[in-house]
Amino acid sequence: MPTTLKSPQPGDIVDGFLIESFAHTGGMARIANVSYADGRESPFPLAMKIPRMAVGDGAENIVGFEVELQILRSLQGRHVPRFVSAGDIETLPYLVMEFVQGYSLQSFLEELGHNNQRPSPEQVAQKGVAMARAANSLHQQNVCHLDLKPGNVLFRLDGSAVLLDFGLSYHALYPDLMAEELRKAVGSPAWISPEQIVGVRGDPRSDVFAIGVMLYELATGEMPFGYPSTDSGMRQRMWMAPVSPRAIRSDIPEWLQEIILRCLAPMAEDRYPSASHLAFDLSHPDQIKITELGTSLHKPGVWKTFKRFVRAAGMEYKPSPPPQRQAMDTPIIMVAVPHHDVTDATLFSLRESVKRSLQVRPGSRLAVVTVISSSLSSNTDINKSEINVHRQHMARIRQWADPLDLDVHHISFHVLEADDVADALLRYAEGNEVSLIVMGAATHGLALQRIKPTVPMKVAMAAPCTVVLVKQNIPFELLSTENRWEGGSDSGPV
Repeated sequence: MPTTLKSPQPGDIVDGFLIESFAHTGGMARIANVSYADGRESPFPLAMKIPRMAVGDGAENIVGFEVELQILRSLQGRHVPRFVSAGDIETLPYLVMEFVQGYSLQSFLEELGHNNQRPSPEQVAQKGVAMARAANSLHQQNVCHLDLKPGNVLFRLDGSAVLLDFGLSYHALYPDLMAEELRKAVGSPAWISPEQIVGVRGDPRSDVFAIGVMLYELATGEMPFGYPSTDSGMRQRMWMAPVSPRAIRSDIPEWLQEIILRCLAPMAEDRYPSASHLAFDLSHPDQIKITELGTSLHKPGVWKTFKRFVRAAGMEYKPSPPPQRQAMDTPIIMVAVPHHDVTDATLFSLRESVKRSLQVRPGSRLAVVTVISSSLSSNTDINKSEINVHRQHMARIRQWADPLDLDVHHISFHVLEADDVADALLRYAEGNEVSLIVMGAATHGLALQRIKPTVPMKVAMAAPCTVVLVKQNIPFELLSTENRWEGGSDSGPV
């Protein structure tokens, strides 16, 4: 029978779990370190979360417990604590989960403040990549966190992020208990997104906004919208722009300000379309197109602010598609462009395949990748110096992509140097959360492929995502209107 306890204490046994000590007591719950009472060893440390239910505690506490139980047990992956067990809400509600070893973003920020330090732009980007990838993992499982803040982000010792506290979260496939039972906007005022303020839940770009707030604090030591305590104070972010990070800290590079302020756009459609796109830009700052967002040192003028106010006042926020659907509709697509032993017809077919993929996924990000061998560069011949070889191949893949006519925010170019082409492509795809790989199919016969697996075969067999292999499939005379590929005789693996 379950043990009914109103206020467990260290030494108590609750449903077979021994409460050893309390690690944290917050406004909505208490966190205890626990172990199996019968002496069994757990494969990982355990924590028990017990919601506060004293007289005067809000209904959010018990509703939040129901929501977290519903969502946490459905989540998979290393970006969330592993679920173990749960208690009966009518006797003693609790959640037993993995106790994640690491440190919180909150403690990291407090230590920076205590030492009067700020992280480097590269360190800010590393933290942002980890948070964005963790959020993207949730979105791919149809969950929006909706309460991302420094206290709810942990970093493992390997640098990856773990997200905590799903009491305010949204799952597209489950009833939204928080919205149904409380009928009001809920969230943490300093990090809540504009659309959450007006009651819209379930948009993964709300989590992108919250990550932007945390990046702003990491970079500057200040909060972009302060700590508002009223509804009207929170609503100001719907039209008021924060102080430019570079106006607070002059050594912040333009690319980092560009990313942060794009995350903080008041309208969701002006932010990154997915957390994976945010992680991609943070991982490749050299590929970011700098606009007025990145260069400005001043807040928008009175007239521009007034127009933002009018736009916000007349805007009706519409629910987005389910998080998983939105992430699938705006994937990162990688195209592997060969530079050796390839015909113009094959390159044309490859580009047409990419064009079709982009047409059905208009919000996608395209990464154009080519892999060159380290043997192509020379330390003695200036024309074959590493930097000149990279420039030549960068120019070639840019020339190949010109007919696609993509917005600069939706395309990037990458020259990778490796002797194992398939391995380089696979590592790039996994490291950048690529959803679709487009590459040319092998041109030699099946008999030879059985003896020696080709690069396309290796990639297709081991890729963490969908792979499209493209064969030449056009009349060659159509190429007369296309830019011819110059450099097909260059040496190199792909």
